[in-house]
Amino acid sequence: MNFIIWLIIFCEVAFWVVILLGLVSRYILKQKALGLFFLALTPVIDLILLITTSVDLMNGATAETPHAIAAVYISVSLVFGKSMIKWADDRFRYYVMKEGPKPYKPVGYAYSKSYAKSWLKHLLSYIIGTGILHLIVYLIHDKSRTEAMDGVIHIWTIVIIIDLIICITYFIWPPKKKETHD
Repeated sequence: MNFIIWLIIFCEVAFWVVILLGLVSRYILKQKALGLFFLALTPVIDLILLITTSVDLMNGATAETPHAIAAVYISVSLVFGKSMIKWADDRFRYYVMKEGPKPYKPVGYAYSKSYAKSWLKHLLSYIIGTGILHLIVYLIHDKSRTEAMDGVIHIWTIVIIIDLIICITYFIWPPKKKETHD
């Protein structure tokens, strides 16, 4: 398996490990500074992936799908990272520490609006990610070495259009609150 694939897997696992270490340090060990340190490591993980991928490409590697996925991963992590940490923090505090309010799950138009905000974040990560991919194509300046970049851009374009359609349908048919039977 390609080194970049393993690096992406490592970065994803490391992302969640440092978040978990940050939350355990913050809430269980009552070490807020240590918790903040671990949570602050999340952008460092992205930086490691960015530098390693860039060095690999600048040393003459053909830009393959894993390189493109690394760009996607970095842009999604940059845009969604803070909200993913907040999501984990809210659930850790409520389900593990048994404190604070139950994490909010919007329904109806509140869900539609929440999904629309998430779609806008997806659009921003798309713009950043495809920008990185286009920059790679420009810098390498060899179409035979960057074909995979175009493939990932096309697939991501289809995905973001489908996500927009889903977003619009939530405004037409907003999700209703599930009935509970006691």
